[in-house]
Amino acid sequence: VQLVESGGGSVQAGGSLRLSCAASGFRSVDYAIGWFRQAPGKGREAVSCINMLDDTTYYADSVKGRFTISADEDENTVYLFMSSLKPEDTAVYYCAGESPIDDCTGPHWAGDSYEYNYWGQGTQVTVSA
Repeated sequence: VQLVESGGGSVQAGGSLRLSCAASGFRSVDYAIGWFRQAPGKGREAVSCINMLDDTTYYADSVKGRFTISADEDENTVYLFMSSLKPEDTAVYYCAGESPIDDCTGPHWAGDSYEYNYWGQGTQVTVSA
């Protein structure tokens, strides 16, 4: 399995960015793609995930209403559209894949990064005030 992120960059507060995660190598649709981020000096934070079996999506409270995750199954690509960006959104963003699905499911999303077997290289997002 290979995950390749793109779309990071620098924007001013209030701006928007769209991150892409191109996935290859999954043998079935029994997988989920999550987005995580890590700011300098801080731990890894779960941002969002999408369950490719039933298209359920989950969001961290800190991004709910501002970020939207979606998938283009024909292109095997997951997108994270980020709007109303804040300086505190500055971080390296990683997409990660889990198969089988243990985290991105159920009524409450835990955002447990250890459930994700596959990770991309990360893409930097910088939001200036």
